[in-house]
Amino acid sequence: MSRKDWQGGIIRPVPVPPAGPYEDGVASGVWTLQDVADYLKQGLWPIAGNEFPVIGLFMGGEVSLAAQTIEKILIPTTGNATDFGDMTRFSSQLAACSSATRGVAAGGLDRSNAVVNTIDYVTMLTEGNATDFGDLTLARRAIAGASNSTRGLFAGGMNAGSTDYNVVDYITIASAGNASDFGDIGTSVNREAAAASPTRALFAGGEYNNLGNQNVINYVTIASTGNGTDFGDLTAGREWPAGSSSSTRAVFGGGSSYSGNVIDYVTIASTGNATDFGDLTEQAEGRGSCSSSTRAVFGGGSGATVINVIQYITIDTTGNATDFGDLSAATKFLAGCSNSHGGLA
Repeated sequence: MSRKDWQGGIIRPVPVPPAGPYEDGVASGVWTLQDVADYLKQGLWPIAGNEFPVIGLFMGGEVSLAAQTIEKILIPTTGNATDFGDMTRFSSQLAACSSATRGVAAGGLDRSNAVVNTIDYVTMLTEGNATDFGDLTLARRAIAGASNSTRGLFAGGMNAGSTDYNVVDYITIASAGNASDFGDIGTSVNREAAAASPTRALFAGGEYNNLGNQNVINYVTIASTGNGTDFGDLTAGREWPAGSSSSTRAVFGGGSSYSGNVIDYVTIASTGNATDFGDLTEQAEGRGSCSSSTRAVFGGGSGATVINVIQYITIDTTGNATDFGDLSAATKFLAGCSNSHGGLA
């Protein structure tokens, strides 16, 4: 086909990036199948009936007391978070996971400093308040959550005092009900981070029996049940890091101690120690995080002060984080999830 056959500018010699993930968007030009596939994974390729925005949610956390707010971002863009709805209870130090259709939050500490075992869920594309899903096998706070498209896992944590747990629970995200025992994460640990591919969930860092920052990474196979296996180590031990992933790479950002702005990465399908990725814009622990298949976003946290900053990285590259926007309030110990993270590829 010659250029003179490209009638009315419908096809162009140079591809034009998609004008949004909707059926009225355009993506003129001659595209390779790989390019199209990459945009489809991000929910950005306009096809008839395609109205699937790539959404990230930040859930709960602590402002001055435990919060119940759910806020939304559109991960492929930048901008401030907007109100999505409320959880069924106030909760900080909670964990979240998600499928393409549901976001699930579990556990945490309420405003009376009681540790809860409740699990909430929302429909990702429908703004509104959360609905009760069921209960964890144990009430606990400072836990980590990860998932693939069908199963969510909640690992580790601690009670209202200083007792740590090595429990891993699992749920079927599409079916409300109580969590079931999956196995043990390894050592008892709290304040760890989590990330996942479609087959593996990784749990990294945290604190063990008041012994300070841990650098251990463990993994489990999501579709099975059983105990965790050693994966390797973070570049430095830290509590309260935040984890996100593409389908191939996990990133762990921030945390307590001098390494509170460090971002590490690992290749999920292999095992081995983490490699330095770059830095977040400031040192902070207790961030929430979420991701698309290409971008990881970190929100809030507590450093010199509690912050409302949202920042992002491109997962498949390396480098320092870039400003995304702001949460509605400075928040720490919040949870994040999305409808397009690496576990859903």
